[in-house]
Amino acid sequence: MTPTTTPAIAPPTSLRAGWYTVAILLLAYISSFIDRQILSLLVAPIKRDFHLSDTQVSLLMGLSFALFYTMLGIPVGRWADRRNRRNLVVAGIAVWSLMTALCGLARGYGQFFLARVGVGVGEATLSPAAYSILADYFPKEKLATAISVYSAGIYIGSGLAVLLGAWLVSSGGTAPHMVTLPLVGDVFGWQTLFFYIGLPGLLISLLVLTVKEPLRRGLLTNAGGQAAQLSVSQVMGLIREKQAAFLCVTLGITFLSLAAYASSAWTPTYFVRTFGWTIGRAGAFYGTVVAIFSTSGILLGGRYADQLTRRGIADGKLRIGLYSAVGVALGSCFPLISNPTLAMALLPIPCFFVAFPFGASSAAIQALMPNQARALASAVYLFILNIIALGFGPTSVALLTDYVFHDEQAVRYSLAIVVFVSGILAFCAYGWGLKPYRKAVEVVL
Repeated sequence: MTPTTTPAIAPPTSLRAGWYTVAILLLAYISSFIDRQILSLLVAPIKRDFHLSDTQVSLLMGLSFALFYTMLGIPVGRWADRRNRRNLVVAGIAVWSLMTALCGLARGYGQFFLARVGVGVGEATLSPAAYSILADYFPKEKLATAISVYSAGIYIGSGLAVLLGAWLVSSGGTAPHMVTLPLVGDVFGWQTLFFYIGLPGLLISLLVLTVKEPLRRGLLTNAGGQAAQLSVSQVMGLIREKQAAFLCVTLGITFLSLAAYASSAWTPTYFVRTFGWTIGRAGAFYGTVVAIFSTSGILLGGRYADQLTRRGIADGKLRIGLYSAVGVALGSCFPLISNPTLAMALLPIPCFFVAFPFGASSAAIQALMPNQARALASAVYLFILNIIALGFGPTSVALLTDYVFHDEQAVRYSLAIVVFVSGILAFCAYGWGLKPYRKAVEVVL
């Protein structure tokens, strides 16, 4: 049985310290997404130099990373609920930065795959701990905004990754030639980018040491008034008690994230194959759109969710997801447009709406759980999200292209199908979750 006493409230923390923490965690998240997404601009040289298919490249972008990122999330979440979360983040950043640099040393597909697995191992530490830390720094009516600012790292990092890749292409870094590096030897020119984006992460890990571990707020207490120690089974019991609300929020954002990962992996390639753009031009355009419109979407979504919370609308965080799903489904037509100018004009629509609910949905999970369960619940949430969205988002497009259409030029149709279906599924999930989420939050309050 789980404890049933009321939450204990710790003294409020400084909002100035909270926003400093947001800034540092945002920097870490940007770094993680640059490391994670850089492959979307390197599809052509990776295929050429390692002799791979679209599906094999998609596994490097998705499943290789997601494999341990998701598997380790649960024990990482457990650690974050019981021990120092800041130090966990410091170690994780160091690991993923080193493993990103090792991608630059890969001599073949197998080594590249294992290095990407290592990136996932390190990055598994960040978000469960970050969500828990921010929930202790910010009151509920400001939490969605704080998590949205942190989560903007997804889109800033993704945009910068694409822009960096575009720079590499335009500078000739993806040409079929080898580069000789001191102490390393010969590597493909495009592999040098992994050293540039990986090694600076070690400095970020040191910067995280300046963040103060906050006092834990919203702790369940036992009969003696002391913080209760929840076992894994008790935490999972709390999740099961609110499973309808928990799963609807999780599946809603999962389907929207699947559309996001599919788009980030294949939209630059779509512009190249459909309109004959250079990869540098496609990357520069797509990176700019993501950095501007997706970042704006996630920030505005978080602020709007907090406004709804202050107005007493208990299911406001899920309503954000409903609006987003409609926008993504309607915006999925952009790859079908034959006019490149019109396709460019429509692309910001799905980019904005796919990001709109992310901070609100993550804050919704925090609102469902007591402090002792937040990081583990977040890890379960991210496990489901990433194993489906990251594991199969890029690959779903590739499978349709390779095995349904049997034509590389059909990537436009594959991308449109995946984004549209994801939007419809997200709308259904959020819609089904409105009533159970209202009931679950009322019980917490």
